[in-house]
Order: sequence, then C-alpha cells, then structure tokens
Amino acid sequence: MSFTGFPEAALDFYDDLEADNSKVFWEAHKEVYKTSVAAPMAALTDELADEFGTAKIFRPYRDVRFSKDKTPYKTHQGAFVGVGPATGYYLQIGAPGVRVGAGFYEASSTRLAAFRKAIDNDLYGPALEQVIAKLRRRGWEIGGETLKTSPRGWDPDHPRIDLLRHKSLTVMRDYGFEEIIHTPKLVPQIRKHWRETSALLDWLVEHGDA
Repeated sequence: MSFTGFPEAALDFYDDLEADNSKVFWEAHKEVYKTSVAAPMAALTDELADEFGTAKIFRPYRDVRFSKDKTPYKTHQGAFVGVGPATGYYLQIGAPGVRVGAGFYEASSTRLAAFRKAIDNDLYGPALEQVIAKLRRRGWEIGGETLKTSPRGWDPDHPRIDLLRHKSLTVMRDYGFEEIIHTPKLVPQIRKHWRETSALLDWLVEHGDA
C-alpha cells in the first residue's frame, strides 16, 4: 500500500477523541482509526524504511497503571525509528496535525554521564553546539527535559552549561495542518527533514557510551 496522505478524518478523529476519551467512543470509531490513522501511518513509515529503518508504531492505548490520568487512549499516533538506546527519528499525528522530530528521550545515569563528558570536551562539545545551532537556523525547535539547576559536580559557569543540564535532547518541527500532510509529498518532506537531523543522531550514538 502506497502512502497517499493522511485524510481529514484522521484530524477529526483526534479532535473528537480529545473531547470524549472513552471506550464507548473508541469502539464506535475504531474503524476510522484503522483506516484513517493506522493504515496511512504504516504506509508512510514503510516508504521511509529503505533509508531510515523499520519504525515502531506505538499502540494507541495509554499505560494508566501508575498515572493519575486514567483516560485510556493516546490523543496522538506516534512512530519511532531507533538508531540507539532511546535515540532515533520520531513522527506523530494528532489533533494539532503532523510533527516530526529526532533525538534521545531518556538515558541511564551511565549514558547521561557519557553525554556530559562529551559535552565538556573542547572538541566534541562545540561540535554539538554547531549541530544544534544549524538545526535551529533551519527552523527546528530544541527541546527535551532539563534540570533547573546545574548538574551535580558541574560548574554553573561552564560555557556549555545549558547543554549539560539536558536529561533528554530532542529537536521537533510542526507541519500542522499544511496541505502537504494530506498528500504523498509528505514522504519526501519527512525524508528531507530527518536527514537534517542525522548529524545530531550520529553525535548522540557516538558519545552515548561511557
């Protein structure tokens, strides 16, 4: 099956799910999810797999065991192509439209220590700064979980303290409701933008080992 675009019904489905996140709604609209969200997402990631690898398409159900929020369904559909531990390319569709990203979303204490050691290095740290600055100029939003204060043992006046405070590091960009999300042209668009993030992922993979 070739990707022909996400139909308007996909956006409408998530609009309605945000208003009524219940099993009754889900069961009544399960076929819309399958045909307008799940099938196009599978087709899209299949077409990107030749260059980036096979995607994991996330289940639509939330894990509510340890959450105060007991709503049963995710209000977006995500897909992830891993290139390292918790590191890779990301894609999602929800009520606000389509967005893409890349980076690492969590790290063990050992791996985080390895990242910080590399950021501190006078060769590797500036290289990461240059990668991020280039992505920012190209319209990427830099994000991820950060500490409010300096990591323990690090000088708050360190020249790269902002990077050292990251516990995760991601870059994202929104397509929103742009017409392209409803067309096959979304495939080369995502391909182009994921390629822009490859230098970031290469750095993370290279320096993620202690």
